[in-house]
Amino acid sequence: MIDYGELLVKLPSSPLMEVYDLPFGKKVASGKVREIFDCGEELLIIATDRLSAFDVVLPNGIPGKGLILTQIALFYFEQIDRVIDHHLVVDHESRLDGLLVDFPDLRYRSMLVKKLNPLPVEAIVRGYLAGSSWKEYQKNGTIWGHPLPEGLREGDRLPQALFTPSTKSSDAHDINITEKQCLHTLGEAHFNTVKRASLSLYQEASEYAEKANLILADTKFEFGIDEKNKVYLMDEILTPDSSRYWDRETYRPGYSQKSFDKQFIRDYLIDLGWDHLAPVPELPSSIIETTLKKYLNAARQLLT
Repeated sequence: MIDYGELLVKLPSSPLMEVYDLPFGKKVASGKVREIFDCGEELLIIATDRLSAFDVVLPNGIPGKGLILTQIALFYFEQIDRVIDHHLVVDHESRLDGLLVDFPDLRYRSMLVKKLNPLPVEAIVRGYLAGSSWKEYQKNGTIWGHPLPEGLREGDRLPQALFTPSTKSSDAHDINITEKQCLHTLGEAHFNTVKRASLSLYQEASEYAEKANLILADTKFEFGIDEKNKVYLMDEILTPDSSRYWDRETYRPGYSQKSFDKQFIRDYLIDLGWDHLAPVPELPSSIIETTLKKYLNAARQLLT
């Protein structure tokens, strides 16, 4: 992990959109943002600067986005590893130094991780009423099976943080599910581990974010199991791409909050009237620059 000052020095001038062949590993997957290489006993995950919205990869990237998000995730892995074991290999930093000695542009956007079988749910924890949960509350007075008091406003803090998992449909879109459905999907042992760890992780991360003058409104965790059926925390964690951060100084319940995540991009695309189908609109430079500033502001408050 590097500090905020080093991060600024290492920011690229143009976005890294794809990683092709590496001499020591075979590319086995390419997601919306990450490239995954098989390095024998471990996987190398490289975060590109690609940007997705509404489950579609946009033609423009955000220079340094992958580097920023990786460093925030690594920071949190160090802070909360006492809650549950995570997917980073032992001696992660030194191992990466040796592996990527000839690829310095990839070094700080990479994670070397254990090979795990991902569990088929995303563990979402919500501490505030925002986004899709606000829409659900307005409609039904609940959040996916969780009853809530009447009269809550958009942006209000919930009486307690709620575990609201989701899964993927056949076309890879997120589907919100109830705790009962999650229990049926995971089985009792894994469900209990995932729910308990998710709520504990959210609590600890919220307390740290508060010290950084941020509010962690909600976040998403992913978990996987090894060959012995042990559960690990995996993927990126607590970044502006997987979490909704608000500035404590401008927080005002009853309204939509200014956030550090890519909701800014979603709002821009909604205002364009884009139908989420090809062709995907190009982002103007002003939108790219503003989005980068949002990511950097979050990193500055968390890493300094």
